[in-house]
Amino acid sequence: MIEIVFATNNLNKLIEVQAQLPKAIKLVSLKDIGCKQDLPETQTTLIGNAIQKADYIKSKYNLDCFADDTGLEVKVLNGAPGVHSARYAGPEKTAENNIRKLIDALEHQDNRKAQFRTVIALHYKGELLTFEGICKGELTRLVSGSGGFGYDAIFKPDNQQKTFAELSLEEKNKISHRGIAVAKLIKFFNEKFEIN
Repeated sequence: MIEIVFATNNLNKLIEVQAQLPKAIKLVSLKDIGCKQDLPETQTTLIGNAIQKADYIKSKYNLDCFADDTGLEVKVLNGAPGVHSARYAGPEKTAENNIRKLIDALEHQDNRKAQFRTVIALHYKGELLTFEGICKGELTRLVSGSGGFGYDAIFKPDNQQKTFAELSLEEKNKISHRGIAVAKLIKFFNEKFEIN
């Protein structure tokens, strides 16, 4: 059994990742280790934020851990909201307000191509490794679906007729940015320990 801290306060992410991991990998939450503070996210890139969060847990608790940072990158907005995706609407940064601001920004745009990108930073046995996942798609004009979180209700992946919010967790994990990055993380552990 491999126990590893997932450095996130986002319960939705915890549920998604745990659902994908084999039984041999047990996630330990920040709550489990007594970490109640918000993790630092002051970098200008996804990889910078992921490493910063993983570094924080490794240095403060000396535990093997991984952290992720995810951004929605919209082509006609030059990659925005990107690293600012979770805080796109400013102080009123709820998922609904972030979506509303994005829909408004794209109101007169025909090109609605976008991609989700996740970077995972892993501290394990003295090594720092990163894994990336990208899911390309387009943004819908209307909110659709009640599953998922964040921008899922307006993101339709390529070759899909549904938004992320309309897919089951299992369907989403197979094709999503985070699912792809986590699959690479699992592959790393599998090659090291033959856990599958």
